[in-house]
Amino acid sequence: MNKKKNQGHLIKEVYPDSIAEEMEIEAGDLLLAINNEEIEDVFDYRYLIKDEFIEVLIKKQDGEEWLLEIEKDYDDDLGIEFDNSLMSDYRSCSNKCMFCFIDQMPPGMRDTLYFKDDDSRLSFLQGNYITLTNMKQKDVDRIIRLHLAPINISVQTTNPELRSKMLHNRFAGDKLKYLDELYAGRIEMNGQIVLCKNVNDGVELERSIEDLSKYLPFMRSVSVVPAGITKFREGLYPLELFNKQEAGAIIHMIESRQKEFYDKYGLHFIHASDEWYITAEREFPEEERYDGYIQLENGVGMMRLFIDEFNEALDNVKKNIKRKKLKNNVSRTLTMATGKLTYPTIKNFASQIMEVFPGIMINVCCILNCFFGETITVSGLITGQDLIKQLLERKNNGENLGDVLQIPSNMLRTGEKIFLDDITVSDVEKELGMKVVAVESGGKEFIDAVICDDYLMDRNNENIAYIQAYKQKGAE
Repeated sequence: MNKKKNQGHLIKEVYPDSIAEEMEIEAGDLLLAINNEEIEDVFDYRYLIKDEFIEVLIKKQDGEEWLLEIEKDYDDDLGIEFDNSLMSDYRSCSNKCMFCFIDQMPPGMRDTLYFKDDDSRLSFLQGNYITLTNMKQKDVDRIIRLHLAPINISVQTTNPELRSKMLHNRFAGDKLKYLDELYAGRIEMNGQIVLCKNVNDGVELERSIEDLSKYLPFMRSVSVVPAGITKFREGLYPLELFNKQEAGAIIHMIESRQKEFYDKYGLHFIHASDEWYITAEREFPEEERYDGYIQLENGVGMMRLFIDEFNEALDNVKKNIKRKKLKNNVSRTLTMATGKLTYPTIKNFASQIMEVFPGIMINVCCILNCFFGETITVSGLITGQDLIKQLLERKNNGENLGDVLQIPSNMLRTGEKIFLDDITVSDVEKELGMKVVAVESGGKEFIDAVICDDYLMDRNNENIAYIQAYKQKGAE
């Protein structure tokens, strides 16, 4: 075998009863090649194992190399987990975008928060939006050859000169040619436009919508989101916030094109993120206009979905379960903390829950973002220190916040109990003397978190039976 020189990919774990275990591959071994092909990253690996017969070159820990001939079903995985899930180093961003949030971060935070990724592979694995500026022709060719999709692209504008200015990268405009190639390769795409006032809005936004619509139906959606502006912008491009009237005009421009696209392609295609509707003080579009919530994680339709799920869950309480008479005295007091953006919605939800369950008192607290600046209104960027300071002020002023604090789970680092400023849930609990409960964003999860077992134990037996029946109905 004509072996190619490479360092290989370290195997972290071999799953029990897997093909790899049967072939005596072990943690600590190195994967060198498959079918005499070097493996650049996880996509090469996944592509190369898609066959009924493969040859796998393994380097054992003692330096011995094994060439393993493996027969398997076409879609069978080998059962290997690698030390690096990407099987490659991450590619950092080569731009200096005028709206970059990382450039607006204060000093002294953990190093990982300052890393700018612009890696096309993370677009497929994690849904990240990438600018294409880090990509070379071979990267695009590989995406088309392997038919990797969907790819999420941060376009900003289809004006090449303006795009180079916004990304502060002289090659940014030229990279728009890759959209043509991905379209020709029938690769599913989603686009994003980060809108900056007096830069890529107005006529430029109209141009971008028109240009991007030419990639339908393979570009299935484009979201328009406002640039986030923190108080740490010294020396950066002077960006301004959009006001109520301007947000309304942007919504009008977007909605005026949606019917046209839907009639022709069955997709509404261009979407305004939730922030525009909140800023303009308008109702969110109906569910059907979000095309299956294609860009939910980009803040497009998140509030509509949340509201609909909450209403459905609350209706189930009222319609499907014979309600027992609850005591009117308050036997549970709790506090919900949220950001300015969602505060009116959460406040409304709390009022509806209290009407159904008169034994519950809910305090909804709007936490202002003093850390990044009050222009940042999303709950996911609230820090532990702002949470502690503002709730302590309420307690010291005599407010009864109860013994439970509910926060949206996006305030915490994924899979951990740590806020953005490295303050832990335990730190908050100690300072406030309250139990902190992180709640997922679903409407039913929101209601279930309020009607918890701790509350039930303080109620009479009839109420316990009622809530247990409600939960069972929800499970069904």
